Amino acid sequence: MKKLTLAIALTLSILSTQAQTKSIPNAPAKENDEQESLAKDYFSQIMGVALSATSNVKLFQFVYDWIGTPYHLGGDTKRGIDCSGFAYQLYTKVFNTSIGNNSRNIFSMVNPVGKEELKEGDLIFFKIHSKAITHVGVYIGNGKFAHASSSKGVMISYLADPYWTRYYYKGGRLLSEAAENKDN
Repeated sequence: MKKLTLAIALTLSILSTQAQTKSIPNAPAKENDEQESLAKDYFSQIMGVALSATSNVKLFQFVYDWIGTPYHLGGDTKRGIDCSGFAYQLYTKVFNTSIGNNSRNIFSMVNPVGKEELKEGDLIFFKIHSKAITHVGVYIGNGKFAHASSSKGVMISYLADPYWTRYYYKGGRLLSEAAENKDN
């Protein structure tokens, strides 16, 4: 347990240094690259997802920061959040893009993609005990997604889990028009 606590403290220190270094105009690029690589290694280990050279560290930092946030229907803060609120907050903070405020509205903003085509940051939709979309999550790679579960709050789950396989509807990538309007 002490090793894990020490590893977390060390990584958070590295991430803090990385954030400070990025704000210094003449900071050496090599130092930034090394720190980002350490952050990617850390998130690969704690989330069980192999981050690539093109992985979005900001995405994984966001997910990590929200893990364990309790579920609250209609919530959109760290005191309590629902699935669409989590997706909305993630897209706003990580991708500077505004998306809908419920899973069905969000689905109307995406191009459907097959499970095998999912990429980091894609949205995934479920029809749980319903003919309509009732749940949304964000794909993070290696068959895993982050979402706000009504029973456990914000967490990471496997798409291959029998429960999620049974209710999986479609994956989706934000339409280009929605992405183009992100600054408006």
